[in-house]
Amino acid sequence: MTARQSIMLTGMLCAVLSLSACGQTKGERALSGGAIGAGAGAVGGALMGGDPVTGAIIGGAAGAATGALTNSNQINLER
Repeated sequence: MTARQSIMLTGMLCAVLSLSACGQTKGERALSGGAIGAGAGAVGGALMGGDPVTGAIIGGAAGAATGALTNSNQINLER
């Protein structure tokens, strides 16, 4: 993996993690996180010369897990 690919992968993972908590309930956050993660994973897989389907599966799973593991206090910064 080249340095450029590593930087792109790190940036995409940060974006997925930061956007995966969109929604009020755990189910909403898991669904939106999975969708955002799948999209980012597919694009990342294609840009890095890998398989976009595999990237979508991995990104979707990571986004859904992150969304499901967050709570509303973490999203709203305890407001």
